[in-house]
Amino acid sequence: MDLRYPIGKYIPFPFSEEERRIRLIDIAQLPNMLEAALLNLDASQLETPYREGGWTVAQVAHHLVDSHTNCLARLKLALTEENPVIRPYDEDAWVRQADSALPVNNATTLLHALHQRLYLLFNTVSNSDWERTYVHPQSGQHSVWFLLGLYAWHGKHHVEHINKLRERMGWM
Repeated sequence: MDLRYPIGKYIPFPFSEEERRIRLIDIAQLPNMLEAALLNLDASQLETPYREGGWTVAQVAHHLVDSHTNCLARLKLALTEENPVIRPYDEDAWVRQADSALPVNNATTLLHALHQRLYLLFNTVSNSDWERTYVHPQSGQHSVWFLLGLYAWHGKHHVEHINKLRERMGWM
């Protein structure tokens, strides 16, 4: 198994009401899923990389906040501007910043508030607005629908990094 992609790489789904419902549940549940994955891990375990050369468990938690904060900005830009160009960011540089040394409960607290906002916004997107787009300078043009699917996948992807590490290390 490729430890980098424990649930596989992201594959966009065609729009349907059922897929929308599933992805919204993923967005709503991510903070609780992350808390469950982090439950009872000690300081040493939080500083363990999920794979050789990968981020530590704590860094994964803080990365989710960094990334999903960018998702919120991208969503708002796509909903309020015509095909805006968004800024990419260096994920590795962000995760090495001082705020990633804060306790992981800081990340989970922020993620709860952030996902309340994401859920509300995604849940109120009109049928026509799912096709609104933004441009990522490296990967091209994407729709609001793509954004929902990507971040629903992204959260589960990183939670599974932690869960698979727990299984391999016998931390269950």
